[in-house]
Amino acid sequence: MFDLLVIGGLGVDVRTWVPELPLPAADSLTVPPIDLRIGNTGAGVALAAHALGLRVALVDVLGADPAGDVVRAALARTSVHAVLADAPAGTRRSVNLVDPGGRRMSLYDPRPWQGPSPFPPDALTALVREAAHVHVSIMDWARDVLPVLRAGLAEGARLSTDLHDWDGDNPYHRPFADAADLVFVSGVRLGERAGKLAAELAPRTVLVTGGEAGATLHAPGELPVPVPATTPPGRVVDSNGAGDAFAAGLIAARLRGAALPDAAGYAARVAAAACTHDGMEYPPSLLPRE
Repeated sequence: MFDLLVIGGLGVDVRTWVPELPLPAADSLTVPPIDLRIGNTGAGVALAAHALGLRVALVDVLGADPAGDVVRAALARTSVHAVLADAPAGTRRSVNLVDPGGRRMSLYDPRPWQGPSPFPPDALTALVREAAHVHVSIMDWARDVLPVLRAGLAEGARLSTDLHDWDGDNPYHRPFADAADLVFVSGVRLGERAGKLAAELAPRTVLVTGGEAGATLHAPGELPVPVPATTPPGRVVDSNGAGDAFAAGLIAARLRGAALPDAAGYAARVAAAACTHDGMEYPPSLLPRE
């Protein structure tokens, strides 16, 4: 039995510290050592949830390449149960530019999956049946198996997804939202449309995140509830993965019986703590327990 099953979202981050964002026009810049580490959204949710004490499983495709070896080595240092299939196009990767204040810009190379899902429906169903919560990353191969994931949920289990900086119009994201009980979405592109979109997604619970501006909780039949951002417990080092930590925090709190507003407040504390850490492999003492 798993507390959380994460579908998709493994990759590596090439993290580079830069003097400012946007970068000044120049032929070259000297930067501190460039790191290659486990990253991308599924890894962020899975590793934060693991650090919060959840029993986590993860299913995805991964390249037989040096980048994939970085991911495998990082997962091997945890108790996360990884079910992996070979990705012929290689491991997904991102170049993350991080300024002195911890703000980041990510350049994402998805290494698109070609063909049907590499995981048979019965194998996915068996994993889903063993999970109290399923979180689906918006990966290409996962889109086609959403009906299988939804149908396989055990009684009382929930399914969530993170639509990231969706503009509300791109049709690619809609099936993920339609399959979910709980939707995370950044308000960066939505702006004033966020409330309208959340109403359109009812009866789903929607968390519209805004980084330092906090988040807004849209629960079915309830007025929107602001979720203030939490002051980080230390210097902000890297905001990469903060949204994933927020999702993991909310899922963990809900699985432990917290009401939605309380779970969202806890998630804000987890996200703030994640910003003070250099990378996604959190030491057990970093993220706040309830």
